[in-house]
Amino acid sequence: MNAMTSIIPSSTAFHHDSNYYNNLLTTSSSSLPHLKQIHARIIRSHSSSSSSSLVVKLFLSACALPSSPFHYLLSIFTQLENPEPRLSNKLLRHLSRTTDPENTLFVYAKMRDQDFVFDSFSIPPLLKASTRVKALTEGKEIHGFCFKMEFGSDPFVQTGLVGMYAACGHIDDARKLFDKMSQRDIVAWNIMIHGYCANGRYNNVLPLMEEMKRSNVFPDSKVFSTVLSACAHAGNLEFGKAFHQFMNENKVVVDYNMHCALINMYAACASMDIASSLFKNLSPKNVVVATAMITGYSNAGKIEAARLIFDQMPEKDLVCWSAMISGYAEGSQAQEALYLFDQMLSLGLKPDQVTMLSVISACASLGALDHAIKIHTFIDKNGFSGDLRVNNALIDMYAKCGELERAIGVFGRMHRRNVITWSSMIGAYAVYGDALNALNLFREMKTQNIEPNDVTFVGLLYACSHSGLVEEGRKIFESMINDYNIMPRREHYGCMVDLYGRANLLREALEVIEGMPMAPNVVIWGSLMAACRIYKEVELGEYAAKQVLELDPYHDGAHILLSNIYAKEKRWENVGEMRKLMQNKGVLKQRGSSRIELDGEIYEFLTADKSHTHTNEIYAKLDEVVSELEVAGYTPNMGSVLVDLDEEDKTKALLWHSEKLALCYALLREKRGSCIRIIKNLRVCEDCHNFFKLASKVYETEIVVRDRTRFHLYKDGACSCKDYW
Repeated sequence: MNAMTSIIPSSTAFHHDSNYYNNLLTTSSSSLPHLKQIHARIIRSHSSSSSSSLVVKLFLSACALPSSPFHYLLSIFTQLENPEPRLSNKLLRHLSRTTDPENTLFVYAKMRDQDFVFDSFSIPPLLKASTRVKALTEGKEIHGFCFKMEFGSDPFVQTGLVGMYAACGHIDDARKLFDKMSQRDIVAWNIMIHGYCANGRYNNVLPLMEEMKRSNVFPDSKVFSTVLSACAHAGNLEFGKAFHQFMNENKVVVDYNMHCALINMYAACASMDIASSLFKNLSPKNVVVATAMITGYSNAGKIEAARLIFDQMPEKDLVCWSAMISGYAEGSQAQEALYLFDQMLSLGLKPDQVTMLSVISACASLGALDHAIKIHTFIDKNGFSGDLRVNNALIDMYAKCGELERAIGVFGRMHRRNVITWSSMIGAYAVYGDALNALNLFREMKTQNIEPNDVTFVGLLYACSHSGLVEEGRKIFESMINDYNIMPRREHYGCMVDLYGRANLLREALEVIEGMPMAPNVVIWGSLMAACRIYKEVELGEYAAKQVLELDPYHDGAHILLSNIYAKEKRWENVGEMRKLMQNKGVLKQRGSSRIELDGEIYEFLTADKSHTHTNEIYAKLDEVVSELEVAGYTPNMGSVLVDLDEEDKTKALLWHSEKLALCYALLREKRGSCIRIIKNLRVCEDCHNFFKLASKVYETEIVVRDRTRFHLYKDGACSCKDYW
């Protein structure tokens, strides 16, 4: 015998006594199936006149169940004859608390159409629903109805109106109503303070709290935690400190939750010294607070301190693991991020979307294709392949790993795309210098009625810049402003400067800089400076370099490029002065480094590196490669050595570049004809560029190099950049 038949008698033993059903509804309506069965019996065994009180009881029981479906509740409610406000209010209160509070407003509209009677208790649940769904239009209509029915003086109604206007972003209207309230309890003050925080009006919070004190209402711990949480989300350290001082001056007793909120606030605002001192005194340690500390230290670039806290936590949840993985991924320690991810999986923790986005970012940063494919396989097996944000990140990952075809494959398989998807794919084509496909994709994007954003245009302008499409770049820049009403940011102006600079239109590039509505930054002046070095425009190059050094006196690239300009002109005395200036300032030239992935392992080489265990074999291979390439026409480009050295030292300076060492190690390890992928931290020099073109032909292999600005695909003695980079 199942649970249903044990509660409801069979038809032969059925009782017709209303008291029986009253008792049954009181004792046996703890689940929706039971309630529905009782409902069916009532309908079958009673006339509507004799069952009206039972239907009321049934309705109240249904409202008491959180799981009651909206349509079922509505079906019972419609069976009530002329329901009094007490019953309709019960329904409105129940609906306002569900996961679909908009149903409350739907039912209210129907009740108004049918001239239902409302009282002051009807209004708070309506305003609560309007607040939850930010329904300003409906909230205003309810506000008007309140005053028409003279409910406007009810303190609960007034509090609900304040909360509704604050939630809908009309904080000044909320304050006007708040000031007119005759009675303001702690709930009303909390709502007004929370409203200011939620709307970013922090300057109004402390004066309001002073006014609250003068009204003999002192804030509770919920208010303090609310304000501290808002400061954390906004990253507003100045106000957070002022609020902390307010707490101290008013001798607020800091309980455990408030202590946690203070730590979270300081950590989110990157004030890690204060956060750390508070965290030391926190007992027991809270995993949520520890996660905030990990994130705070990571954002401050103190990844070791973040890891120390992570290791000290006896129990770690998924959010804590994700924060540490994200810290490594965003802190240029991608290999550590992937290692930690593997550790997390070994402990049986299942990652979520946030974790996967950090892991994908780490793979993209490394440019390690084997790792990328492994992560993509994991994504497909674990149900993330339909996630829009994950797929967008995969496009970016494959693009940065030198696998444009795989990025195109992800894009093609996506059933849903947004502007980020299209912009990511356009950006992928851009870093390969494939302006034709980037522009074609933009045209297709427009046919799909996807509105481009500022990031879309950065990708398009970048593509034109790296392909020498000056006229197309001009048109796109004008279209962005005139057709899409997107005001250019520094990134767009920077692309235009780069576009003109690469095309040897240096005066036009300078005109763009001089016409910018905002001050140019180091990147923009640096772009002009680099173009001047390539085209030997000494005077303008010096001017651009000096602008860079005014903005950043310790900028290594500016010193180096200025030195290089002098070196191109063989002005060795000026080169020496610049080198001496760098030495006095303590400015060091960034050392070239290159990474390569072989059989899932990542190897890194520095310029003139001799730390590798196979150093002798690598340099022997380098000599062999140079000899073979010389037969094919290779001659070291001494013009790429911008220091005053003798010929032998110049040759070594050229041949010992990190990317050449990485290539030779790959040639030692890989089969002839395999694709070799190299990630370099600096721009590829002219000599390495020619070296790799010839190597791809002589060794019949594809070589993909990702440098600081773009990808180069070397194949059959040519490069995808067409020597325009």
